[in-house]
Amino acid sequence: MQQLPLGVQLEVSSRFETFRAAGNLAAVEELCALKRQPGQPPLWLSGPTGTGKTHLLQAACVRLSERGRAAAYVPLARCASLGPGLLTGYEHLEAVFLDDLDTVAGDAAWEGGLFTLHNELQEHGGRMVASARVPPTALPWRLPDLGSRLAASTVHALRPLPESEQAEALLARASACGLEVPPETLAYLLRHAPRDFGTLCRLLDEMDRTSLASQRRLTVPLAREVLERA
Repeated sequence: MQQLPLGVQLEVSSRFETFRAAGNLAAVEELCALKRQPGQPPLWLSGPTGTGKTHLLQAACVRLSERGRAAAYVPLARCASLGPGLLTGYEHLEAVFLDDLDTVAGDAAWEGGLFTLHNELQEHGGRMVASARVPPTALPWRLPDLGSRLAASTVHALRPLPESEQAEALLARASACGLEVPPETLAYLLRHAPRDFGTLCRLLDEMDRTSLASQRRLTVPLAREVLERA
């Protein structure tokens, strides 16, 4: 069972099967092997935008749900304004996936809520899994006890997907969403869009929405239109 804050949905394409592990196989393997065990340190994914942090957190949440185990995915960049009360009741879950945790580092209220959640998950055998642009030791914690506990995380620094693998990865993402991307459209997107994979995925999603709204195929003119709006 997945637990999501109001208004949050997981991406259809965010599955382990559509993630190109490349140099990030160790992170994928550890996320696939999550299980309940008291005293586990947090698991931390760090890396710049476009390295797949959100994809992996959502994929792990889905995998646990498919196995009948309860987990929560919390995109803090979107939900921080709701306050740390959002985490109430998560202490008994198999895992809590906190995306963009760096957005609340330095906020006293949130740090207090995270400290409580961390301790309760450890007691009950759940796992805190977080993502941020940097490792936990590089964040400006106001609560030293929280900083020290997160500093003990198992940290995976994610590597960007090589450009040589981006075309195949985009096609896998499109296939997972039921999209057919003509070769000439894919070539146009790769030639004219920024070459970080996160941006390419967002553009592909926007092309999908535009295609549905206008009842048009994913043609080069449609791709050009989306890029001009970006």
